[in-house]
Amino acid sequence: MRPYQVPIVVCGLALVWGGLQAAWGHAFPERSDPPAGATLAVAPALVRIWFDAALEPAFSSLRVQTARGQPIPHEEGQVDASNVALLTVRLPPLASGTYRVLWSVVARDGHRTEGTYTFTVQ
Repeated sequence: MRPYQVPIVVCGLALVWGGLQAAWGHAFPERSDPPAGATLAVAPALVRIWFDAALEPAFSSLRVQTARGQPIPHEEGQVDASNVALLTVRLPPLASGTYRVLWSVVARDGHRTEGTYTFTVQ
């Protein structure tokens, strides 16, 4: 390698490493309760989603609505005080039907991710 190529290679590696760090910064769900796609005999009292990174409570939300998009009245979803990677929302009694869980979170490093999943109550 020629001497003038060393700084170019070092800068290239730094850019790649920086890109990898940014990609790792997002918070993604590891598991949820109820699980995505679950069919339940009994309606859940709350929805919980565990993430792979710490969340910013002020910028993280969790909502539940019917399959037709009607919101279910409930408390605001919140990050658990004892586990900053857990987002929860308490639910009122639910009737039989399919429900959509909508989540939007910001990891402590500032990256936003969001998603949805459904579960069904028999």
